[in-house]
Amino acid sequence: VQLQASGGGLVETGGSLRLSCAASGGTFSSYAMAWFRQAPGKEREFVAAISWNGGTTYYSDSVKGRFTISRDNAKNTVYLQMNSLKPEDTAVYYCAADTYGIIELPSVSSGYEYDYWGQGTLVTVSS
Repeated sequence: VQLQASGGGLVETGGSLRLSCAASGGTFSSYAMAWFRQAPGKEREFVAAISWNGGTTYYSDSVKGRFTISRDNAKNTVYLQMNSLKPEDTAVYYCAADTYGIIELPSVSSGYEYDYWGQGTLVTVSS
């Protein structure tokens, strides 16, 4: 399974970006998908996750109400719509796939839960 993240860039505070993660080589429609991020000098942190059919989503408290995760199984793609961006959202964003398909607390926010990772896309929010 290969995951290709894209859509990062430079945006001003309060702006929006939409990240995409395209999957190939596996059965995307059966995977749970997630976004993590890693800011300079910090550990990787969970951002959002979505179950195989889109019926369940989870968000970290820091992005809840501002970010929306969604998926299009026909296009083998998961998205992260990021609104009201803040400088503290600056990070490399990674998509990840969990072949189990179902997401549940508390494991959903653990990187160990995910089997495949994309290469990351940089989001920079200027103040």
